[in-house]
Order: sequence, then C-alpha cells, then structure tokens
Amino acid sequence: MVKAEASQVFGDLRTGRPRAFSRAISWVENGAPQASALLEQVYAQAPHPWVVGITGVGGAGKSSLVPHLARRLAEDGTRIAVLAVDPSSPLTGGALLGDRIRDANGEQHPRVFFRSVATRGGQGGLATCVADLVRVAAAAGHEIVLIETVGAGQSELGILQVAHTVLLVNAPGLGDDVQAQKAGVMEVADVLAVNKADRPGALDTAASLRQALQLSEREAHMRPGANALPDGAVHWHPPVLATVALTGQGVQELCDTLREHRAVLERQGRLAELNRLHDLRRMQSYFMEVVQQRLQARIASLALADRLEAELAGGQGDPLAAARLLADAVLENQATR
Repeated sequence: MVKAEASQVFGDLRTGRPRAFSRAISWVENGAPQASALLEQVYAQAPHPWVVGITGVGGAGKSSLVPHLARRLAEDGTRIAVLAVDPSSPLTGGALLGDRIRDANGEQHPRVFFRSVATRGGQGGLATCVADLVRVAAAAGHEIVLIETVGAGQSELGILQVAHTVLLVNAPGLGDDVQAQKAGVMEVADVLAVNKADRPGALDTAASLRQALQLSEREAHMRPGANALPDGAVHWHPPVLATVALTGQGVQELCDTLREHRAVLERQGRLAELNRLHDLRRMQSYFMEVVQQRLQARIASLALADRLEAELAGGQGDPLAAARLLADAVLENQATR
C-alpha cells in the first residue's frame, strides 16, 4: 500500500501537479512511511537541478529579495522552486512563519513555487531533509531551486551541503561584512549582494566587502566574475552587487551574474563534481540517521536500559558509566548478530 501510494504521487510529480509536490514535501519533512519509497524513485530518476543557496544574517532583506530573484529567473520559462528555511516551532516542530506567499506584487507567479521548511535543529539553519526536497523539486519539473536560509550566523556553512552557487546577502548598518568574515562565509560565497543599497552606508559596505575579497595575493589582481587564466582555466572572483529588494533595482544584474557563475561551473566540470559530492554527503548523513535509529531501537529493547534509567531517576548511578554499559551491551550484541 505504501509503495503504491508513493508510486502514484511520484507519477503525479512527473506530470507537474502542484498538489502532489506539496504532498511529497510534507511526507519528506515529517518522515512519513511513504517518504522512503518515494525518495527511492526520486533519486533513481530525477535530475539534479541548479541549486542557489541564499544566506546572510537576519535583517539583510533576504526574504524581500528572493521573490524578485525567483520571478526574474522564471521570465525565460524556467520553473523555480523556493525552499524558505524557517525557524522551527518549539511546540509543533513546524515552520514558525508557515507557507509564505512572498511575491513582490502580492501574486503567486505561475512558474514559481514557494514552500517554507522548518529547520528542525538542522546544522547551519538548514533542515536535514533539504537535500531530499531539492531532488523532489527536480522530479516535479523545477530546474532551479533557491534555498533561503534563516541567517544562523556562524553556522551558515551548512549551505555547502546542497548548493552549487552561494549568494551572500548583506545590508548597510548591520555589520554583515564583519560577521561574514568571522563566520567564514566570505570564503565560500560565489556572489555577494549589498541589499538596501539606497540606504546610507551602502557604498562603504560594498567597498569593505570588495577589499576583504582581495586580501590574498592571487585575488588582488582579479576582476569580478570570470577570469581567464594563462593555462586556459577559468577562475571565478566573487562580484559584489548592489540591490534594492523593495523596487527590484539591481535584481536583473544579480540574475545575470548567478547564471554566469553556473556557466563557469559547467565549463570547469564542477557542476557534475558537486552533484556527486552532494549525493555522497547525503548518503553519509542518511547512514548516520539509520545507524542512530537502529541503535536507539536496540537500546529500547534491552532490560538493562530500563534498569539504568530507574537507577538514575532514583538519584543512583553515574550517567557516564551508564552510557558506557549501554554501549558495551549494544555493540557486543551487534557484533554477535
């Protein structure tokens, strides 16, 4: 029954039915029984979309900029999926802001799909299931996936687990350039945008970011964007662009720059390499999830666990010693199976 239902939804995904996409996302987010069967088909048949990770601290205007960016990218007929990663509710585990229709003109673009995803404690402000949702989006016919993170400060490097292109959004007056340098995001950002560029201090923020990007001797003589090297290779130097999300100013140039970065990745062969790396990382993380689930199930079945818990609840015993006893019992039993 589970596999049949998953096959039905997968077929609906391939024909582009929005309700099937929403249902598939809910399955994957919530770890429903149908999710595993669905993902087997998704990973076997769905292509890799181009993934743009959009990060930066809170207040930079990411949520205002993303709808403009999505609409502009969709103008050539491309279907776009936006996964807006929101903080989790401490009670329900769901996204605090819910499904947001954050279109600049108050209307949903026919080729843009928005969905809020709860972080659920994921590293770097990312939900652990985002990599799966990216491929589900591809199965539903979306060629580009934009992932907007919550702005978790120095943990934002988690976006590298899924993105091909990283866009770092800054704003004047927030100290974003300093925070970005401390966090190390500057080292992985492919494109930087100074949003709210109509505010005082925007030029200084952009200049500070450009200066930081040219600190190394190699980067000092590079121009923004693609640079042809003497050996025929191409080196990408992150450009710093100005945008105003409220008016859409600078968004077209930002789209063009992001597409230019994708073209460089394809020319370098990096796009396919990153796809392989992302799949490998997902395998490793899923392996850890499966092992943890099986270990927890094994521990729950041991009478020793009940005894140790009772002792600790009664103020007796040592939690560290109890943990070692459980580990010895579980690993010894696993070795003899």
